[in-house]
Amino acid sequence: MKKINCLVLVFTIIPFLAFSQIKNRVFLPKYEALLHTALEKSGDRKDSLQYFLNTVPKKHYEAASFLIAYMPERDLKSLSIPYIKDQIDGAYKVKKEFSWCAKLPDSIFFNEVLAYYCFDENRDNWRNDFYLKFSPLVKDSKNVREAIKAVATNIRNVLSVDYNVNRSIVNISPFQSIKEKMATCTGLSFLLVDAFRSVGIPARMAGTPMWTNMKGNHSWVEVWVDGQWYFTEYYPEDLNKAWFLADAGRADISNPRHWIYASSYKPKETYFRLEWDTLSTAIHAENVTKRYIDLYEKEKVLENLKPDEVWISLQLYKSDKDLKRVSEKIAIERDGKELDFGFSPSPIDDLNKFLKFKVTKNTTYQFVYLDNSGKEKHSDITVKDKEELFTLYKD
Repeated sequence: MKKINCLVLVFTIIPFLAFSQIKNRVFLPKYEALLHTALEKSGDRKDSLQYFLNTVPKKHYEAASFLIAYMPERDLKSLSIPYIKDQIDGAYKVKKEFSWCAKLPDSIFFNEVLAYYCFDENRDNWRNDFYLKFSPLVKDSKNVREAIKAVATNIRNVLSVDYNVNRSIVNISPFQSIKEKMATCTGLSFLLVDAFRSVGIPARMAGTPMWTNMKGNHSWVEVWVDGQWYFTEYYPEDLNKAWFLADAGRADISNPRHWIYASSYKPKETYFRLEWDTLSTAIHAENVTKRYIDLYEKEKVLENLKPDEVWISLQLYKSDKDLKRVSEKIAIERDGKELDFGFSPSPIDDLNKFLKFKVTKNTTYQFVYLDNSGKEKHSDITVKDKEELFTLYKD
């Protein structure tokens, strides 16, 4: 019994002595004040975080300092040292492996590759799991554009997650959305950001709390390419091409609720306004509204309307009792002549996405599509003098 007590005492004392004999590293000047504050906020985890900073490899010391200096208080008090180590090791692994990551400036590498969360989602340890899933897709990519395309065009097949409003929570974390096989634009964007970061592609969240047409909020993703930010999303078109650009181009730069934000791990000039937690100021962000307005003007996604013209939006449901959206060709006619056609949004499209037509005010049009029996159906709609949303039914 005495021997056992002696052994217990030895194994208790040795770690304590090892810790006490390690001299605290001198904090890097730009993080010194921030680290002192962070360690104080961490409560009873102060010693373990200090020990981690003392023992992390020298080549990773600034990355560790960055993570802890700007870490949210909830994470300072809860994230394990192995979790933090996994983020650093995983980020430096892809920095070494992929050329597009190797050449990043530290400011981008730390803030948009090393960062381990997007908003206020649960802190899943996604980095290595996503690396195993997505690194095979990008291993032959010659540049970051090819790598972005490889991830974005395959992520749905890899993760088997689709847009669905029946997900459990708005800010659903990556592993939970994979488990449920569903997420809305926020959760899908979390997945895409983390997939990009797992292979060294700098990525961040972007979005608006509310479009100026009051159709709701929306989230998407931005990626860093050759010194510039470009937008994309889970169901991708080309970079800086998406159905929502016209709405983004109409953002109101005078009203924060209608701004477009880009998230940041490091504090920026403002914070991301979360529709599900309107009082939160925890998510750092940049106001990028003007860039989207400029992109819209430059790309001219929607042509300038003439005084007698207006845009209308359409969606198609299976029936008035089965409110499931159907993706199908819809033609617009006037006096028996087809003027244009397009495809209505599908069940996996964002609920803010609609089929749009430019039409003449105070005019009646016929919309032609197939009913549930496969026969051609004509629906007459009289357009008024303002933008409207019309819902069509196949029954």
